Amino acid sequence: PAMSPAALLRALPLAALLLLLLSPARAARQARRPNVVLILTDDQDVCLGGMTPLKKTNALIAQMGITFVNAYVPSALCCPSRASILTGKYPHNHHVVNNTLEGNCSSKLWQKIQEPYTFPALLKAMCGYQTFFAGKYLNEYGAQDAGGVGHVPPGWSFWYALEKNSKYYNYTLSVNGKARRHGENYSVDYLTDVLANMSLDFLEYKSNFEPFFMMIATPAPHSPWTPAPQYTKSFQNVSAPRNSNFNIHGKNKHWLIRQAKTPMTNSSIQFLDDAYRKRWQTLLSVDDLIEKLVKKLEVNGELDNTYIFYTSDNGFHTGQFSLPIDKRQLYEFDIKVPLLVRGPGIKPNQTNKMLVANIDLGPTILDIAGYDLNKTQMDGMSLLPLLRGEKNVTWRSDFLVEYQGEGYNGTDPTCPGLGPGVTHCFPDCVCEDSYNNTYACVRTLSASWDLQYCEFDDREVFVEVYNLTADPHQINNIAKTIDQEILEKMNYRLMMLQSCSGATCRTPGVFDPGYRFDPRLMFSNHGLRARRFSAQFL
Repeated sequence: PAMSPAALLRALPLAALLLLLLSPARAARQARRPNVVLILTDDQDVCLGGMTPLKKTNALIAQMGITFVNAYVPSALCCPSRASILTGKYPHNHHVVNNTLEGNCSSKLWQKIQEPYTFPALLKAMCGYQTFFAGKYLNEYGAQDAGGVGHVPPGWSFWYALEKNSKYYNYTLSVNGKARRHGENYSVDYLTDVLANMSLDFLEYKSNFEPFFMMIATPAPHSPWTPAPQYTKSFQNVSAPRNSNFNIHGKNKHWLIRQAKTPMTNSSIQFLDDAYRKRWQTLLSVDDLIEKLVKKLEVNGELDNTYIFYTSDNGFHTGQFSLPIDKRQLYEFDIKVPLLVRGPGIKPNQTNKMLVANIDLGPTILDIAGYDLNKTQMDGMSLLPLLRGEKNVTWRSDFLVEYQGEGYNGTDPTCPGLGPGVTHCFPDCVCEDSYNNTYACVRTLSASWDLQYCEFDDREVFVEVYNLTADPHQINNIAKTIDQEILEKMNYRLMMLQSCSGATCRTPGVFDPGYRFDPRLMFSNHGLRARRFSAQFL
């Protein structure tokens, strides 16, 4: 039936509203919300020159934006660290404690309890972002006991994830839940280049009516350190840095460090120099990836509206305290990572000295997307005020480092003399991990103190303390000589952080003006110390 003039008038605003909602102009405005790209490398240190090979990345990200010179991870191991990035939480809150299924790495429990609330899941469901993942996800992703490669975590519109741990050739990708096998032909299979090509394809064919988030997680510079053929001759004269903690005995340190043989054998030194060189060679392909990505964003007219984050999941060591190669220790070389950011409103060529951690990436990216962070359970803080150069920002002065050692009931066949519980042992019986290499630290960086306080959950209840102002290479453990009051405050602060969640992880540190310390609380809590160490982790 014909609509009366009055009904027509009443209906007009609704029709106009519908037209507005469906108009291309609105879609274009929606698309103008910032895009975000996160590049995550695997085992790339910053303390031992890990950024040196990345000349293009330095020019295209660091010099066009901001470098955080005090960026850390709360756990110096791939799976717990990646879980912290995805959830914005400390390991005691996301419960991924090491790289094993038993340690909750990509387990059914992780999939059920944590994956639905990762920042990419919120970006897609709540913020209308199209999301793209390519590369290494979590070390046990694709395990048959956890759903195989058919499992696609919530929050990803496009999913190209590596089965299990980093490789460069002969791997399987989950392509939106379907297995795709790759061989060893450089031109079609070299993983870093495959990730670059997939990323460029996404930028070519994605929707232009929604903002996008991309996470590209490269295998480099993780073992087996296979460079692209054109880079196998690069850095022939490079060797691992011989800094003051290289090839020395870790006296006054936890037993695992003390057991390393000093001086290292010539074959160990040759091995770690070779590894160091190859790590740099693999990073040259990452540098190429960054260049292609930035060029494509520029050609698409999207570069000025895109934040690009570059970081690593943990640091690395090559010969420090005579440990040949690995990560997972509490020292700067393992817990400190590169963090570079460029994007809208970020002035070029800046450095920032604030203490930041990878638990801040999720809150930052959600903040960029306009999501209310009060609705999340994240432990980290948004970096957006720092990126924008806001003045008088109240910031943290400390954060928590925690790790639960990996070890087996059986004896390591390489080193039967060491007994059960050790793992990741080298032929000369230097072991990089053990079940009681379980520790927690408060890393403090305030106006007056650059300090690290660590406690081990072992029979010694071993304590390590370093004043990094006087001792940047952490050679002298001052646990027995530092002021007793500082030790007590640090012990209490560590207990507080180990049981923190959300906002309580962001309370004032020991040297902050707002810090409150009641020594009486020490005695009521102290009996819980060792028990909570284990309970919090499991």
